[in-house]
Amino acid sequence: MDSYGQFALVYDRLMADMPYEKWLDFANAAWERYDVAPRSVVDLGCGTGTIAIPLAKQGMQVTGIDLADAMLTIAREKEQDAGRLAGSVQWVCQDMRQWEVPEQVDTVISFCDCINYVTEPEDVRLVFQQTAKQLRSGGLFMLDMHHVRQFEYYAQEQPFALDEGDVAYIWHSEYDESRHEIEHQLAIFAEDPLSGKYNRIDETHIQRAYDTDWIIGELLAAGFAHIDVYGDFEWEEPGPDTSRLFLIAIKK
Repeated sequence: MDSYGQFALVYDRLMADMPYEKWLDFANAAWERYDVAPRSVVDLGCGTGTIAIPLAKQGMQVTGIDLADAMLTIAREKEQDAGRLAGSVQWVCQDMRQWEVPEQVDTVISFCDCINYVTEPEDVRLVFQQTAKQLRSGGLFMLDMHHVRQFEYYAQEQPFALDEGDVAYIWHSEYDESRHEIEHQLAIFAEDPLSGKYNRIDETHIQRAYDTDWIIGELLAAGFAHIDVYGDFEWEEPGPDTSRLFLIAIKK
């Protein structure tokens, strides 16, 4: 739940191969499948705005919420570079457990495994309760989470390394099987374009996987009437090889 700090400066570069287009396609397909035409959307854990800004281009009124102010600073710069938006976007620095907006919204999204970063069950419960409060009746909450098998994969395959000349990293992971929790330790080296020297950025990120049935139960308890679960960007039930779970919850 902590701010990413200096990591924000290299975040987009290191995340360039993430399937952002798939997340956008999934959201748009979900609105069509569930017969929802949202005008107002909250992107919970929006990072540098890579999903929020395209949604604003589509004409939606988007609020990007993140705890890392440094990430939001870059999101504002990207918004300026994006040019004229058919909709609007605003950036708010808030905790996922306590977030709020002036009026209830049509949809809340929380993609790129943001919920896995909430590492205590009581805090997940708070996120769901607050999200239900901020959604209109019939509104959608769309989120994704890493399945525990993805953490097992990280633990088995680590360490990971990247070297692209001006940016590089060494990434180690330690897995706590009893908590289904993984700690990622990254040493990132980024070249200063002015001096040519390399700055080292040390990052620790902790994620936790949760039982799907428990997540569904907490969503229902928070005030959602119906929850569907899909796997790996597909409109199919999760299978034995699913690494990323998608949940769509409908507010009562």
